[in-house]
Amino acid sequence: MELQDKLQLLRKQKGYSQEQLADKLGIARQTLSKWENGQAVPELNNLISLSNLYGITIDRIVKEDDECNLSLCRNASIDINGIIDFLLMAKKNTYAAANNKAESCRMNSQDYRYEDKNGFTYLDSYLGGECFVGEEAVWLHEKPVWSMNYAGRVTGENFSGDFLKEVLMEVPENLPFRGPEIYTKGDYHYHCKADGGFVWFQGYEEIFYMNEKIYDCYFHGGTIR
Repeated sequence: MELQDKLQLLRKQKGYSQEQLADKLGIARQTLSKWENGQAVPELNNLISLSNLYGITIDRIVKEDDECNLSLCRNASIDINGIIDFLLMAKKNTYAAANNKAESCRMNSQDYRYEDKNGFTYLDSYLGGECFVGEEAVWLHEKPVWSMNYAGRVTGENFSGDFLKEVLMEVPENLPFRGPEIYTKGDYHYHCKADGGFVWFQGYEEIFYMNEKIYDCYFHGGTIR
């Protein structure tokens, strides 16, 4: 396996987009893209950073060793970018858009379902209203590949469900879990923070009306294998 292929494999295995990994390394996304296209190779300081980030030796990154490459390939069969692309589309066409409401799969649950022609299926199922818990999940050809659990509550009288849906329509590719890190409209302010990559993450979102916190929600999840 050539170096550029291994670099791409390692990044996808950890669930990072090119933008996320470039931010962690303190480099431009275009530089990372050149590494993965074979147009350039990482300098020693960047190899050290990759080694620390992935928890493997520099030798395992740069050597074209069959045993080393086999162990990486076994864990990289899932197309992270494909799941993310589908997930973004599904989120923007279900709860956030008030579309694709589905029949309840549990007693008194609110469900949204979205599918595409490539075999992906998305289901968002939650219980409650002002205090709620739920789960989003993605299947590929009926095999579960990703899931996220969330629990939240409304804590103030000025909460706006329309504002939250507007925020969720802006779900970013680099943090494809809830909304963007910061979103503001008038007196409403949304903040979101997530730790980890797509493979394993946890996060928190909150909404303020002026200076009063009126909503918060915790979420966590990752890929399924």
